[in-house]
This record gives sequence, structure tokens and C-alpha cells, in this order.
Amino acid sequence: MTRVILFTGKGGVGKTTTAAATALELSRRGHRVVVTSADPAHSLADVLDTELGSDPREVAPGCRAQQVDALDRMEASWGEVRTWLVDLLGWAGLSAMEAEELALLPGLEELVSLMEIESLAGSGEYDVVVVDCAPTAETIRLLSMPEVLDWYMRKAFPASRRLSRLVGPVVSRLSDVPMASPEVFDALERFHEKLVAVRELLTDDSVTTARIVVTPEKVVLAEARRSYAYLSMFGYHCDAVVVNRVIPDGATGEFMETWRDAQALQMGEIPRWFAPLSVLSCPLEAGEIIGRDPLGSRGEALWAGVDPLADLSPGAPVQVEYRGSQPVLVLSLPHVERQEIDLVHSHGEELSVAVGPYRRNLMLPAGLRGRSVRRAAVHDDALRIEFGPCTTSEAGT
Repeated sequence: MTRVILFTGKGGVGKTTTAAATALELSRRGHRVVVTSADPAHSLADVLDTELGSDPREVAPGCRAQQVDALDRMEASWGEVRTWLVDLLGWAGLSAMEAEELALLPGLEELVSLMEIESLAGSGEYDVVVVDCAPTAETIRLLSMPEVLDWYMRKAFPASRRLSRLVGPVVSRLSDVPMASPEVFDALERFHEKLVAVRELLTDDSVTTARIVVTPEKVVLAEARRSYAYLSMFGYHCDAVVVNRVIPDGATGEFMETWRDAQALQMGEIPRWFAPLSVLSCPLEAGEIIGRDPLGSRGEALWAGVDPLADLSPGAPVQVEYRGSQPVLVLSLPHVERQEIDLVHSHGEELSVAVGPYRRNLMLPAGLRGRSVRRAAVHDDALRIEFGPCTTSEAGT
């Protein structure tokens, strides 16, 4: 099965460099690798110092790279929907150019880039897919979208389709408003199925792991800690932190020594803040790391003595345990306090959890559906939700 490795981090910490270096190191070790950019900034080509397009091209023996032009890929999955939206917006009085712009919904290009990961992993051409993700806030928003859209498609889509079948013919006789055709709903359903497949791939902890790239600075690490919690909440398995630009011991001068002392304080906290994740580090280089050879050297140094394909911190972000005969859902939420959790409520088949600005509607395993929530507590960096006997009524805590 194809392995998927996601690299994310705050902008400017060396995320793209780390993703490219890892891909080159994996190919050096004999794996068939593709590295793809899910970052709208698309700096992967700049780091590799070569031109890249939507189709993967070889950048080293056994290693390919791509930067997806989402507009090229969008027609296949969104073409029918876009045509209808353009017609509808044109009917509403917008110009053709305005209609074309608004028919590309916010976040759609990023979702198409996300779906590319599933296509690459399912192609059979690669042993590993390395993903250069967007900066952390964008990555979390993007990775939460398949689940949000899945909720809409399961809850609202069937009713919308039925309503269109019922009132569409009547509206068409009374007005010239463009109604969504069965082909539009079929396209939306195919789009949804693709997103579900992406979601299943990226939350399968036996296949996919996320690695957070940081620099040893207080602000960067604070954001990374929150990102670790949010990624875990949405079911993404994090297994490592890569610390870039560590001042080497050989650096001299008052300025460098002051900076090294400040970094040392943060480096001492990283194992505690990110346990049980593995921590890898790279020293600050004298110049930029651009091109195949410098990236290859960086990859060798970063992964010396470590298998980049291994799960460096085994453990699933969502598990079911038992306290006697009562099931307990364990949701990993590292460094989150109970008061930070705004809502935990059982809706029969779903569990809604909000932490900070993010909310997740989690589909419960079959054995927990229809059960009441008895209590919830935060312990050992996890939200533990104990369920009682099956009931037909909703219960919450």
C-alpha cells in the first residue's frame, strides 16, 4: 500500500525544503516517490530549482514532483456544476466574467489539490506520496473540509435533490430560472465520493502520517502545539516534529551565542510539549538549500539512522477502549484543557466536538451509535467520553 506523508508548519519554517529533502532521501533509498504541493503558494519548484507542472516529472532517479494547476483538474470534477452556477448567476444579472469567478467556490482549488493525493496514492505508480501542505491554519481548514462537506451531503443533499425533482418542473414552467439538472446532482455526488475517499486515506493511520515542521522559536512552537491538537481532533495521525534552523555549537560571536541560548530554552521544552512525537532537527545552514544536491544532502542528514517511512510515534488519534463493559471513546487532544472544549454532544450516530475555532462532527463507530453519553473528561492529553447503554433518545454532556 502506498505510504502518504504530510508536511505542514507555519509559513517560513522550511516546510517545503523538508518535504523535498525527504522525497529525495526516500528515492535514494530505492523507493518510488512523488512529492506534490498542496500549498497555493507553490514554492516546491523554487526549492527544487526546476519547472514543475500538473503532471509529475522526474527530478531525480525514482523521484517525481508536481505542482497541480487546480483549474486544469477542476473541469473533470466540477464542470457540470460550474456550468449550472454560471447560468444561474448570469440569470441573476451578473456579467459573464463575474459569474465565472463566483462559480469557483472558496476553497475549491485547494480541495482539488487534496483530491490529487488520493489519485497519486491509488495509481500504483508510487511507494510514497510526500505532500508539501499549506501553512498550518490553511492545512487544518483544508483537511476539515471533506468532513464538513460529507456532513452536508449526507444531511442536506438528499433533500435538495428530492426538492429539485419535485419543484423543478413547476419552476421551469413559471420562470426561466436555470434549475439544477440530474447531471449536476450526479457530479456533486461524484465529487462527494472522491472527498470521502480522500478523507479515508488521510485518516488511515496505517497509511498516512502528518509531520509538523517548526523552528525553535516561542511563537512558532505555540502555533505548532495548537496545530497538533487540531490535527488530532480531526483524526490525522501526527508522528514527528522536525526542528529546522538550529544554531550549531560551532557558530561564534555574541549575536549567534545570544540566539543559540534563546533557542536552547525552546529546544528543552519541545520533547515535553510534543510527546510522544519523535523529534528530529536540522542545523541552520550558511546559505539557502536550493536544488537537488543541497536538498539531497539535507535529506541524508535529517534522516540519518531513521526510516522516513516508519510510523515514528505509533498510536491512533481516535480509539475505543472499555471500562468494564462500558465503551469509552478516546479522542487525542494534546495539551487541551477541559474548559477549552466548548461542546461534546451525542446526536445518535454523531459526536460534535468544538475546540478553539474548530468543530468536528465525528461519525461514531457502529458499536457506539444509539448510546447515551454518560460523562466526558480530559485525561492524559485525550478527551475520554464514556457511553452508557443504548437509548433511542439523544443525550449529551
